Amino acid sequence: MSAIRVESPGLLTTVQDLGREDFGPMGVSPSGAADAIALRLGNRLVGNLEGAAGLEMTLLGGTFLFQELTGIALTGSDFGATLDGVPVELWSSFEAQPGQILGAGPTRSGARCYLCVQGGIAVTLFLGSASTHLLSGLGGLEGRALRKDDVLNRGPATSEFRKRIVSPLALQHLLPRKVLRVTSGPQNDRLFESSQQLFYASPYRVAEESNRMGLRLDGRRIDSPPLATGSSGAMITDGITLGAIQVPESGQPIISFVEQQTTGGYPIIANVVSADLSSIGQLRPRDEIRFQRVEMNKARSLLIEQEELLASEDLILE
Repeated sequence: MSAIRVESPGLLTTVQDLGREDFGPMGVSPSGAADAIALRLGNRLVGNLEGAAGLEMTLLGGTFLFQELTGIALTGSDFGATLDGVPVELWSSFEAQPGQILGAGPTRSGARCYLCVQGGIAVTLFLGSASTHLLSGLGGLEGRALRKDDVLNRGPATSEFRKRIVSPLALQHLLPRKVLRVTSGPQNDRLFESSQQLFYASPYRVAEESNRMGLRLDGRRIDSPPLATGSSGAMITDGITLGAIQVPESGQPIISFVEQQTTGGYPIIANVVSADLSSIGQLRPRDEIRFQRVEMNKARSLLIEQEELLASEDLILE
């Protein structure tokens, strides 16, 4: 079903689901929604399975014409969205009538807003996923960001539309963080002790060069000196995980993200815990962040708590 025509694509709008797992040994990173929690909640609001494909808008939203009656929901950051000029709420479902136009402007909060539609966005799957991998030009709609006059199809609805909202109380526990919790990385001992202390004591600013492959951090503009490693020369290439924090020769950390390279030769000093990965997806250039070290048992319990909340019957209200 041809459900949506792109009138204006915004700065960077792509089709994303929850990504393609288990292909790292082939050199294929998972891609997927930068804020997976926002996508999962948006899909639940419109009655989809959590992993259905939606649209990820970055920093500046687009304008979309609905060609048929469609249940939709917006989640993630506030892009000041309107339907035919009338403001619509985040974290709730509503219906767009045929001919109505949804418009989203520049962000008022974080980096990304998600548009989920009843039935999900229907595109040809690549390695079992609808996600767009921009660097390789695979997945999504022709492996690229959306353009003006693109027409998007949606899949069949699996349930009748209902008006739903995310519980405001539960949502408070799922909002993005600016203090990212991390576990120690496999090459943490390559940092001088003074640099280890500096890393956890210093603020970092997200650099403009950041993207879905990785977030470059800059401490120089806020008086955080570069991190120093205790060994010279490149290390043997090692595997890179989602959320790994590497230290290149510049001494300014890089957080690997959803389109990260699967191997690399810089020391990995820490890894963002799974419960905070969605927070990375809402970081904008010039946002200031800090890091908090936790033990592996704590990281595991944080994820369990988060998943229990996401599975709660009281999370989505009708």
